[in-house]
Amino acid sequence: MSVETYHMLDPTAELSSERRARRAPPANLEGATIGLMSISKERSREFLDTMERLFTARGLKIARFEKPTHTKPAPEAVVQAIVERCAVVVVGLAD
Repeated sequence: MSVETYHMLDPTAELSSERRARRAPPANLEGATIGLMSISKERSREFLDTMERLFTARGLKIARFEKPTHTKPAPEAVVQAIVERCAVVVVGLAD
């Protein structure tokens, strides 16, 4: 019988946050892909739909993402896709 180690993280018990330097924003958005991520809260999609219309009217490229639920962090695959494809991300909270 194989025994696997399971490491569980408690999202409510963070003792200190990790400090990271803020990335400098791009000088301009020409040629950049802008990620729009809904966290799946009510009306966040509507907000991002409006942002998408405004950005595409300016000729900017858009990639859409969505968390399965607002109660949990985004799945690693979603985060990785954003990192690989986008220069800038707008997150739609919309409470």
